[in-house]
Amino acid sequence: MFKNYLKIAWRNLLKRKVFAAINVLGLAIGFGGCILIFLFLNYHLSFDNFHTNADRIYRINTEEITDDIEYNASVPPAFSKVFREEYDYAEKVAKIVQRNDIILDINENGKLKKLKENVVFVEEDFFEIFNYPLIYGGEKVHLAAPNTAVLTEDMAIKMYSRADVVGNTFILENDKTITITGVLKNLPQSTFLDRELFISFENLADNARFAASESWGGITGNLQCYALLRPNQNIANIEKALIELPKRHRPNSKNKHVYKLQALSDIHFNADYGGLNPVLLWVFGIVGLFLIVIASINFINISTAQAFYRSKEIGIRKVLGSFKQHLFWQFLSETFIISLIALFIGFVLSVLFLPSFNDLFNIELAINDLWTPNFIGFIALVLVVVSFFSGSYPGILMSRIVPVLALKGKLGHNDTGGVATRKVLVVTQFVISIVLIATTIIISRQIDYAVNSDLGFDKESLVMVEIPSNIEEAQLYSLKERLKQIPSVREVSSCFSSPGASSNNWGTNIRYGTRPEDEEFSINAKFADEDYINTFGLELAYGRNFFKKDSIDEVVVNERLAEKLGLSSPEDLLGQQIAINGGTIQGTIVGVIKDFHNSSFTEGISPVIITPLADTYGEIALKINSKNTKQALAQIDEKWSETFDGYLFEYRFLDDRVAEQYEQEQRYLSLSKVFSGLAIFIGCLGLYGLILFFVGQRTKEIGIRKVLGSNMTNILALLSQDFLKLILIAGIVATPITWYFMAQWLQGYTYRTEIHWWYFAIAILAIMIITMATISYQTLKVAIKSPVDSLRTE
Repeated sequence: MFKNYLKIAWRNLLKRKVFAAINVLGLAIGFGGCILIFLFLNYHLSFDNFHTNADRIYRINTEEITDDIEYNASVPPAFSKVFREEYDYAEKVAKIVQRNDIILDINENGKLKKLKENVVFVEEDFFEIFNYPLIYGGEKVHLAAPNTAVLTEDMAIKMYSRADVVGNTFILENDKTITITGVLKNLPQSTFLDRELFISFENLADNARFAASESWGGITGNLQCYALLRPNQNIANIEKALIELPKRHRPNSKNKHVYKLQALSDIHFNADYGGLNPVLLWVFGIVGLFLIVIASINFINISTAQAFYRSKEIGIRKVLGSFKQHLFWQFLSETFIISLIALFIGFVLSVLFLPSFNDLFNIELAINDLWTPNFIGFIALVLVVVSFFSGSYPGILMSRIVPVLALKGKLGHNDTGGVATRKVLVVTQFVISIVLIATTIIISRQIDYAVNSDLGFDKESLVMVEIPSNIEEAQLYSLKERLKQIPSVREVSSCFSSPGASSNNWGTNIRYGTRPEDEEFSINAKFADEDYINTFGLELAYGRNFFKKDSIDEVVVNERLAEKLGLSSPEDLLGQQIAINGGTIQGTIVGVIKDFHNSSFTEGISPVIITPLADTYGEIALKINSKNTKQALAQIDEKWSETFDGYLFEYRFLDDRVAEQYEQEQRYLSLSKVFSGLAIFIGCLGLYGLILFFVGQRTKEIGIRKVLGSNMTNILALLSQDFLKLILIAGIVATPITWYFMAQWLQGYTYRTEIHWWYFAIAILAIMIITMATISYQTLKVAIKSPVDSLRTE
């Protein structure tokens, strides 16, 4: 029986090729978008779930409580040893420290090769907590001894052009000879750790002394601590027991620490600790639903409109003995065939656009990920739901057609679905399209506001160059002087980090003037030389810059500090003593600069102190002439190489670094743009199909109007006005919905743009223009016909 339904359905589809093609293309785009979104969601939802005992793996984080709560995915360096030795909650505890841009010297078959790689220093128990299997080097990772390392297969090939490199050596930071003791199977892409070279923790002291210490004095974001808990542990009880640690080891600190255990499954989705905002996944899921809903609405609209023209066919079938259920299943079969063809085309489209999708979201999805039970179940469910949802309503309408009325040609459009039903569905399409366009505009405006606003410092034509950690002060001074001699270089400063570098902030305690205790808030330390203020275009509000000296006795702060201290004027700060970092750094405030945005617009402006401390400098900032950028960079490279033989010269522009803070927002924007375009295109397909019917229905009317003197403009306005009314109704519905949800999204920004009414006017106008362009072609085709031909049309 079902086979017969399919045969009849296929013959009917061939008779209406144009409308079948419109439905197929619309559904294909919807299916293709859903397949890509499924890959994206599956990638993120499967993060780190491949580890044995993943449900018992936890990261220990720190809530640092001052006048606010700061969430840090880290602990003090001494925490892991104490947690391992003094508590019995965990089977294994290990800390790791990630370091970027480490210099490696490799001897590959007698040829010297130099690389700069991101590495991670790990305690040996890290590989007892996480199961990264070895392919060379035995059954167990050995990293207890200093000067040892393991690496992934890909990293081995990158370094030595082969995989089996156990026993090979390389030079770390032009100093230590490191021996490779094992080669790991390549890490899954869906893991929190994107490093492929693991070095013994014993070697960390040469690269990061504080992180390698056993200090309770502070935390660094590069250090993380992981634990494999014993079975059936109560997390709340563990966190309660850890409350005593700060009291024991940090009794005099005003920065109160609360240590929290975070499940491995939560790391990827907790935005407080640098994870992915789960809202992004919801947005993806909703957008995928939008695409399918719009495509299904198209199908229903075109099918119900077709029903009027298929009424005689239905009437004849009923006279010949077909029952309602036969007609219903016949139409559902047609829908299933169209959906099946669309699914195949959608799969092909998703394969073709997968590389671009990966580039857009900086991930590495593969079509091989589709051949899983989850995907097969998902796509089967979507196919069934779409086929039933799209086909059942038109099928019910057709099966209800009265044969006598159908054969006499006395059926109206209300008998085959009703004009009101189609209007509701069209309005729904328009609402979705307007929501997507308005959302795109608002996100774009917020990103533009954040990136292009006056941040309080100069970020244009500023080049940031990393310097070796073991550089001597005299060597750094010599390099600065030579760089200043380059004609295209206007300013040079050595510093710990630039303004706007929220990923590299140094927060520390502060004691002001003669106050007996540290303040309840922390201050951001910008260790830098005397050229820092001029190089970054910071503006002095009061006082002066500090002078170049061998010791620290003068500092510059920002206006925000006065507000935090409760002073009546920032000028009152001048001449006062200030101590930071537990009193190890202190001096007199000689200048107050105007506030600048040191973090993204999601955070407020923090108190800042600028003072020289040469052994913390990790970068050189150069203000260059934008007209001679290429020449300036070449000359900087030349001076660099003369000073640091054996080190790689790499640079970044500061404006790129600032823009990176809005990477997630840029992905929101890209998502909105791509899928708004797809939704609008699918909607246009449906509109085109509807116009084919509506224009055909009113062909005689058009002919009569032309005979009576109407021109093409009048006819086009006549046929368009109903759609323009529907767009206005959709705009009225879409505006408050979008306004509410985007206002909630903007609440995440301390500094944010306003939502203006004209954003929605633009969205509505855009839909009107697109709709007019879609319907004009078919309308004009009929309007330019001779009235005689139109009046002869049945």
